[in-house]
Amino acid sequence: MRIKLNADARRRLGASVHHMFIEEFDRDLSEFQLDRIIDFFVRELGPPVYNQAIRDARAFFQAKLEDLDGEIYEPEE
Repeated sequence: MRIKLNADARRRLGASVHHMFIEEFDRDLSEFQLDRIIDFFVRELGPPVYNQAIRDARAFFQAKLEDLDGEIYEPEE
């Protein structure tokens, strides 16, 4: 799976990165430079962050499923 940002998310992220570069580095970036930076971080950080989110969700649901047995299990006589 290749992680892709929709146009609105990409625009908001670009504005945020642009603001950060101006504030932190006193550097104004072109739209081309912003696109390259966003592409780099999505490519490099996207998969590990996505995979961690999947692991976290799996652990959350697994804990809920295990708790379900204790909550609704009815002993048989």
